[in-house]
Amino acid sequence: MHLGALFVASHVLTSGSVRETARRFSLAASTVSAAVSNLESELAIKLTKRSSGELVKLIASGKVRDALQPIMHAVEQLYELAGERAETFESWASRIPVKLVTIERFLEVADQGSINRAARRLQLGQPQLSLQIANLEKFVGHQLLERQAQGSTLTENGRRVYGIFSAVSQAWNDLKSAADERYRRAARSLRIGSIIPTGAESWVARCLGAVVADWNAGRSKNAISLISMTADDLREALRSGRIDVAILDSVFELESFGHRELLRTDLVAIAPPASTGLTVADLVAEHPICTPSERTGLGDAATALSRERTVSRRFRNQDIMAADSLPVIVDLVANHGYVSFLGRVSALPIADRVRIVELAEHIPISYHVAFNHRKASADACAMISAAVHKIISEPVAKTAAVA
Repeated sequence: MHLGALFVASHVLTSGSVRETARRFSLAASTVSAAVSNLESELAIKLTKRSSGELVKLIASGKVRDALQPIMHAVEQLYELAGERAETFESWASRIPVKLVTIERFLEVADQGSINRAARRLQLGQPQLSLQIANLEKFVGHQLLERQAQGSTLTENGRRVYGIFSAVSQAWNDLKSAADERYRRAARSLRIGSIIPTGAESWVARCLGAVVADWNAGRSKNAISLISMTADDLREALRSGRIDVAILDSVFELESFGHRELLRTDLVAIAPPASTGLTVADLVAEHPICTPSERTGLGDAATALSRERTVSRRFRNQDIMAADSLPVIVDLVANHGYVSFLGRVSALPIADRVRIVELAEHIPISYHVAFNHRKASADACAMISAAVHKIISEPVAKTAAVA
């Protein structure tokens, strides 16, 4: 990674905007985005995400931004050493072509007192290393090494650059060591993500509990961790490698991953316990509607169903069409007069809190598990399938009878 790219990425983490950074440094937005992506790859951590077209900084970004400050200070010192320049500091700093690996090689030459000895230790050709040092001196604008028969010694400016680059190396190695530890933890763990359960009694929650218990009883070498999020976030997390397995209601955009269907059920309406409507048409005429996002399998089916019945409704302005937390949806229905739609297998366990109303038409809903290439992921997938089959066998039989 280049020192200039680190400078650019640090500014994005401070400003929270790729476009503002691109304008400020007169760079292409794609160049700025690439700098952030490269930093995320180097550190094995997600620092930002896109939400409604805007860049959102994640919690980890603040820690990384602070850890980069010694490097940003070193860049300022390097600019001062470089002397008079036609470019402003920010323009110059954002385009520094010096790679971090070149910095490490310069420090090794200085420590060894010889380009030849350093080349042997680094397993590089001496001409290649000499050229890199020469290019570094050209960029800095000063001779950094005195070449002698017995080796090389630092010039006065070389000693200044050595101090600057030592600070860069130390700060970067501190960041990388944290990333290496995260990688080791990730390699030892299996990360399972799921759609947010409707509650502790839901098939998703019971399935995950059973999988954890069976996984630990089998004394697997891989620790297991669980996380619940929206279907959109699950897809992004699986693609980016932040989770290994995802339980969700659609494999849209996950065709390149292994996946299998966990269960099929059908859509039902859920209404407030005190509601009186006998049909979905009656319910949506008398109550506001809340549904998940259309990018989920459940949301796509529910939104298509409710849209046909939303003309001239007096509660239309109270509708919520992107509530991706099922517990919130259940609470809105049970306690605040809303109507929504769930898969029957998710609605039956909460039948004491909401009123379940049959649809006039059969609308199928499927739930799936998607997983990456790790053997542990495939093992977990098999365990999830077995747990789901055991937990929902009775509700599935009832669904088949209704259909």
